[in-house]
Amino acid sequence: MLRIHFTRDDVARTRVAPGADPVWELILSLQLFQGRRADRDPLLAGWRREVAAGLRHGDDGASVRLLFALNPPQGYFPDFLTPFESRAGLLPGLDAIRSTPAANLRRDLTLLAAGNRLPASAGDLARGDVATLHRLTASMEDYRALALAPYWSRIESAVEADRSQRARAMLADGADGLLTSLRPAMRWDGQVLEVRHYPADRDLYLDGRGLLLVPAFFCARTPVSLVDPNLPPVLVYPVERLGGLDQPAEPGRPALAALLGRTRARVLEVVAGGCSTGEIARRLEVSAAAASQHAAVLRNAGLLVSRRDGNTMVHTLTPLGRAMLD
Repeated sequence: MLRIHFTRDDVARTRVAPGADPVWELILSLQLFQGRRADRDPLLAGWRREVAAGLRHGDDGASVRLLFALNPPQGYFPDFLTPFESRAGLLPGLDAIRSTPAANLRRDLTLLAAGNRLPASAGDLARGDVATLHRLTASMEDYRALALAPYWSRIESAVEADRSQRARAMLADGADGLLTSLRPAMRWDGQVLEVRHYPADRDLYLDGRGLLLVPAFFCARTPVSLVDPNLPPVLVYPVERLGGLDQPAEPGRPALAALLGRTRARVLEVVAGGCSTGEIARRLEVSAAAASQHAAVLRNAGLLVSRRDGNTMVHTLTPLGRAMLD
């Protein structure tokens, strides 16, 4: 079990990442791709087949061989691969990886080598070889173009739906409500956040730094934290994968508008992240009554579901609605 200890300042400084983190999603997807869970999970099986086919038709996977070796399907993976800067986007994250001090590279790769067989290029990486670092980040960009970019809108939608849920909990009950909303995988008692089924027994003291919560599409069932307690504290946790990744999303939705009408097609787009009737009305610049009527039509067609959260009606897409949107 992981126990994260909060002071009052830590509770006040806890926040949710502004969106899907491209580097965390990249790294976690590599682990799922290599593991057996993606084969068993119908929401990921199609994605895995597409990625495997793309790698076979590439340079035999040579460009990502080191990257795969650094990310085994289970157990430890190096902290330097998921820098705090990635919350601002892919390019800041890759810049931070290229700027990793040699001492940190050596420490992380020594830990990884204790339980994994690494290629010879890992030795160059551990010495801080600049060319190897650049090849590594280039391979990350290549892999992302193949495995994440075609599906990114769906990944973002699933993460945004979770962020909307956390935002409502925060608005209703403050930071305590936000941390409580993470159950059942985690338990908050007002001072300690317990992460159940964590692979190690560990205590993390935030010491006034706060905690960044990162909702992630490719996170498996167990939340993930960095090993080095001196790094900015981060906790990555899984989100509901909604309709999954059965096939790449096609750009643009003119056919959807032709089928449903432009306004109801826009309602589906807005609801993709999870939202209230009032939010639909505000974003589409229609009355609350019109927003409610459009939502009711889509709900009766099986494209969205609605649930009451206090005095607010919250809408999310069904798998059919997401398939139609994508």
